Amino acid sequence: MGPIGGGTPVEPSPVASSSTLSGVAATGAAFVQAAITVTDATGATVCSTTTDSGGSYRCTLPAGTKVPLVIRAARDEQVLYSAVASSADGTANVTPLTTIVVSRLAPQGHPGNLAAAIQSGPETVTADTLRVQVSALIAALQPLLRALGLSENIDPIGGVFSADGTGQDKLLDTISVSVRPDGSSANVEITVKTLPAAADSAPLSIVFRSSDVAIPALPAALTAQQLAPVPAPGVVSDLLKRLTACYVLPLSQRVNANSDAGNAIGTAADVIAPACRTLFEGDDPASYVANGREVGRNANNAGAFASLFRAGATGLQWEQGNVEFFRDGSTMILSYRWTDASGNTDTDTLAAREVGGVLKLTGNSNAYNVSVRPFAQNRELLNTPAFSSFTTGYNISIDNRTDGAGSPVFSQVKVTAPTGEQRIYLPQPGLSYLVVTRDDGVTPTATPVFRLRGEYQDAATPGNPSEKEGGIYFVSPQYTDARIAALNNQGAWTLEFVHVDSAVQNVVQHHRTLSRSLTIGEIRQSAFAEITPALRAELVAASKATGDFAFGAPSQAEPNIVDFSADGNQDGWVVPVGALAPTSFSALGRAPAGARFNDTTGVSGQARKAQLFCSPQTAADAHCDSRFGAPQYAEGSTINSFELWARSSRQVEMSRLLGLYKLQ
Repeated sequence: MGPIGGGTPVEPSPVASSSTLSGVAATGAAFVQAAITVTDATGATVCSTTTDSGGSYRCTLPAGTKVPLVIRAARDEQVLYSAVASSADGTANVTPLTTIVVSRLAPQGHPGNLAAAIQSGPETVTADTLRVQVSALIAALQPLLRALGLSENIDPIGGVFSADGTGQDKLLDTISVSVRPDGSSANVEITVKTLPAAADSAPLSIVFRSSDVAIPALPAALTAQQLAPVPAPGVVSDLLKRLTACYVLPLSQRVNANSDAGNAIGTAADVIAPACRTLFEGDDPASYVANGREVGRNANNAGAFASLFRAGATGLQWEQGNVEFFRDGSTMILSYRWTDASGNTDTDTLAAREVGGVLKLTGNSNAYNVSVRPFAQNRELLNTPAFSSFTTGYNISIDNRTDGAGSPVFSQVKVTAPTGEQRIYLPQPGLSYLVVTRDDGVTPTATPVFRLRGEYQDAATPGNPSEKEGGIYFVSPQYTDARIAALNNQGAWTLEFVHVDSAVQNVVQHHRTLSRSLTIGEIRQSAFAEITPALRAELVAASKATGDFAFGAPSQAEPNIVDFSADGNQDGWVVPVGALAPTSFSALGRAPAGARFNDTTGVSGQARKAQLFCSPQTAADAHCDSRFGAPQYAEGSTINSFELWARSSRQVEMSRLLGLYKLQ
C-alpha cells in the first residue's frame, strides 16, 4: 500500500557527519548471527554487519548517508526488515512487527521492495508514515499488551529492549508472525500462543492483507489466563546447549558402544552419559516415547533419538530454538535447527516440558509416525514444458507400516483437515507412505500430497494441471488463493488409523502445523533449486523418446544406480539466492511389472549432485536386483521423475520436481 500520512515529496538530505544506528534483531529469541544490511535513500549500502549472541547490532553510518534507511536482517531463509526516517544516533530494532510495518509501506507489500521505492520516492518513509503504521499495529495488539501487563504505547522500532523475555521481547515471545508477499500485496498473520482448549481447537489469530486500510484487532476479552506459559528465550537456548553438550561426546561415552566408529544398537538403558540422560523427563530416556518408538536404535536404524547411537551424529549442534505452540497446559512444541560436523543442516521440532525452570524432552504420545506439513511444489516437465506448473497443499506423510510378512498394518487412515474436509489414505505395494484416494475414498492416487490448488507456470497454457496430471490429487473444487490465505498457520489435523486386524482398536492422533499452505501467488515469489543446463539437456536427451529413463541389465562393473550429475561429474543443480538448499533427493518410477516405487537419500546442504541406490520396500519388491551385493535397479525398472526437496524453519516443504513423463 502507498504511504499513509505523507506530505509533499522531499529530496533526501545527507547527514553532515557520521552517526550510529543500533538495535536488536529478534523474533522473541535473539536473531543470532544474522547479516544486517542498512540501505540509504540512494540505494547505497551504508552498513554491513552481523548480530551478536543477543541479536544486537551496531552500525557507524558514514557522512553523506541519505535518509530514510531500510534495515534488513537475514539468516538462512528467514528475513526481517525495519526502517527509520532519520540517521541521527538512534535505535532501529528488526523484528516480525517491524517487518509488518515495512510491508504496509512497500510496493506490492514486499518488504524487499521498500529500499528501491525510497530511491524514487523518499516520502514513502517519513516519521509520519512510520508513526501511522506503528500506531495501527499497536492498536490491534492492545488486548494482548494488557494481558501481558505491558505498556500500551510500546515502540517496536525505536524502543530499547533485550531478547531476554522481558518488556517488548515478552510480546514477541507470545506471538508468531508471518508476512508472505504474493505479487500484489502480502498476506499477514499474527498468532497468539494460547493454551488450547482441545487438541483440535483453532488458534487465536488475526489475518489481513498488507494493503488493507485497517488491521483487525485481537479479541478485547483476551486474558492472561489464556496465554501459554512461554519460557524466556534463555531457557529454550539452554535446552539446545545441553543437547549439543550431549552430542559433542564420542559415541562410546554417549551410549554403550564398543568403539567410537560405526553405529551402535541399544535401548534407553544403554544411554550412559549423564549429559544425555538428563535431557529427558525424570532424567530417564526410558520416559521418552515418540511415534510409537522408544529411545534406542535397532538393526534397521529405527528408534526414537536413534542419532544418539550413530557415530555420524557426534558433534551435532542444536540451535535457533523457538517455542511454536503448546499442545496442552505444559507440553510445548519447539522448532530448531541442527548442524552436523560436516556442515549439513536441517530443521525439525521437539516436544518439551518445563520442570523446575529447565526444559526436559518429552515424547509426543503418538502411536504412529506421521507428519503434516505445508507443501509447495515447482513441477517442471522437461519434455512438455508448457504443462509445467505450481501446486500447493499439504504433505500428509504416513509411514506404510508392515508386519513380519511385509503386509500393510493399516487398511486405511481417515484424515480430517482443519476445515472439516476428510480424505482417505491407503497403503500401496512398493511405497513407503500411504497415498490419498480420490473423492470416492476408494481409488488410490500416486501421492500423499493433499493439493488445494494448481496453476500452469505459463499463463498462456489453458486449463488446469488437474486436467492433465491424473496421478496426483487436487480437492474439487480447488481453493482460490484468497481461501488459502484465510487458513490459519496453526491448523489442527486429525488422523484416525484403521487396522487390517479389526480386533485392534482405531487410533486417533492430532497434528498441528506451524504454517499454512502457501498460495500460488506466494509460490511464484519463492525461489527453488534449479538443475544445471547441462544436466537438463542430458535428461531430455535420455527421456524424450519414451518419457522416462529405463535401466538395462545390472552389472558389477557398471551398477544400475542414479548418478544425478552432469557429464564429467559436474554439478547437477544450483541454489539461487533466497532458495533453500535441498536436503533430500528422490527418484520416482515403476518396477518392471508396473508397481510404483519411491527411493530417497539425504544430501548435504552444500551438495550439488547426488547418487541414489535402489532401496527395496519389501522382500518381494521387484524394482531392485541384489545379485551383485548392494541392490541395483532391476532391468526394465523406469524412472519418470526426480525431486529435490528442502524444509524451511516453518516446516514448509519446498519441492522441485523434474518430470520426464509427457503430457499431451
